[in-house]
Amino acid sequence: MTDDTTTAVRAFNQSWSSRVGVLEESFLGTGRSLGASRLLFEIGREPGGAGVRELRGGLGLDSGYLSRLLRGLEREGLLEVHPDPADRRRRVATLTDRGARARAELDQRSEELAQHLVEGLSPGQRRRLGEALATAERLLRVGSVRLESIPPDAPEAVTAVRRYFAELDARFPGGFDPSDAATADVAGMAPPRGSFLVARAGETVVACGGVQPHDATTGEIKRMWVDPDWRGLGLGGRVLAELEAEVARLGYATVYLDTNGTLSEAIAMYDRAGYRPIERYNDNPYAQHWFAKSLA
Repeated sequence: MTDDTTTAVRAFNQSWSSRVGVLEESFLGTGRSLGASRLLFEIGREPGGAGVRELRGGLGLDSGYLSRLLRGLEREGLLEVHPDPADRRRRVATLTDRGARARAELDQRSEELAQHLVEGLSPGQRRRLGEALATAERLLRVGSVRLESIPPDAPEAVTAVRRYFAELDARFPGGFDPSDAATADVAGMAPPRGSFLVARAGETVVACGGVQPHDATTGEIKRMWVDPDWRGLGLGGRVLAELEAEVARLGYATVYLDTNGTLSEAIAMYDRAGYRPIERYNDNPYAQHWFAKSLA
């Protein structure tokens, strides 16, 4: 079904692709395709190169196509693919000196093209364009995030929860002592009565949350967190809705959650999502507000 948003996105894609040279076989006159050029740019972001798996996930490329692009750039002498010294199972692509020069040239040509595209705009129009493109980029990024269930004791889950605890420690007036909380709720959030979800942007976890049983008919949402760089885009509401769906799937009729008064944005989100305040239902020393929602 086509709506106004998809029509606008398609029109923008058609206009933008013709202006930036996407349709040309030689992107920006480099003699390489857009795919190869983008790969060259991404590999050169960090001095140590980029993992092949991370490139595949971050750029959304098919494994076979990515392999062909990498081999082509290797034949040009622009990069090398080798095992990661820290983990021999992981392959890393790094730029050669020639590849670094090619990337610098690509970066310069991209800058020149961007300057050319906006040279006919007034300062006010440039500002409006920059704001609009920044908003569009952020919204499209969050649209590409995928949610998946993983074991609550998986390394990625533990890392996300620890980042959440670190933020609580920074935000709470008296700090936050997690004690053994990073692992204390693991059993409760494991199947068959619990669940733990992560939101991935490429291979990076940018949000998480878990469900554990409170009683036979009530599930409790715990450890819900969104990376600060990904806030303000509706991702929190999306994760909350998916966690509620997990609560219902697990057979619970009601969902509970608690929070601290410092987390005003979370309280506002729960209010918008239809949660009602209730009396204290646990002994969490950091909780100051308790909420419930019927999923009937």
